[in-house]
Amino acid sequence: MKAPRTVLTAVLALTLALTACGGAPDSASAGGCPSDGKVRFGVEPYEAPDKLKPAYEVLARALTAKLGCEVELQVVDDYAAEVLAMRNGKLDIAQFGPLGYVFAAQKAGAQPLASFADGSGKLTSYTAGIWVPKDSPAQRIEDLRGRSLALSSVGSASGDALPRYGLKKHGVADVKLDYAGGHPEAMLALVNGKVDAAEINSQQLASAKAAGTFDEPKFRQIWRSDPIPNDPITVRGDLDPAFKDKVRTALLELSPADVEKVGAFLDVTPPGPLVRVDNDTYRVLFDLATTLGLKEEDV
Repeated sequence: MKAPRTVLTAVLALTLALTACGGAPDSASAGGCPSDGKVRFGVEPYEAPDKLKPAYEVLARALTAKLGCEVELQVVDDYAAEVLAMRNGKLDIAQFGPLGYVFAAQKAGAQPLASFADGSGKLTSYTAGIWVPKDSPAQRIEDLRGRSLALSSVGSASGDALPRYGLKKHGVADVKLDYAGGHPEAMLALVNGKVDAAEINSQQLASAKAAGTFDEPKFRQIWRSDPIPNDPITVRGDLDPAFKDKVRTALLELSPADVEKVGAFLDVTPPGPLVRVDNDTYRVLFDLATTLGLKEEDV
């Protein structure tokens, strides 16, 4: 027996309604907004959060306009918290330090999209460094034996892994390591005479000199790393490919003015538009993690 046309029509209408409301994949499957109309953007606290937040809010507003999704900014507690948040699906995009990205890629499926370029469009880099007071008897990294060294935070490339790699490479084992909690804190430990030496990367050096909080002639750099490619902005790997492509396009279309305030913290002055990066860009950091035997708990 055939069903009445009105019943068939009603069933069809109901089916279409259910498909539109609940039966289809979430909005990210069509390249839309993945988290109830929002995109959750995480940033590591490589500088004081109250300083970082206003700068990243400028970038987040510009990205909101490009994506058509509200970008919700989160300055996380530390390196490990950001990796965990992405692994648990609490972040959709995130800027990681280069070493933090290694573990985010391995443990959270983070995929690099873009990083910071100079005015000529060239990907920027920075260096780790170890500094001492100008009148310190320490002239070389080998002279730190038996002395104290302030580092940033566990898991920082320039503030932890690379200085420790430098010590290891030069056979310096008996150094008292003091984790200060961040790049500014490590620098202040040196400025205030709390330690014999401190890590100060080139980004922190530039911002501290601009702020008048570091009088460079009173100090001396005794070690510097090879250049490190600047921080990648990444996307969570399990999101829909269309959405990931949309985010990459949006990032690459941001103007220099959109990233200028963030670039100032990363010693990118004047900034250009963001440039595309991939896993190979950060291969040196994967190799560093292997050489030092670093694990996720070390970040």
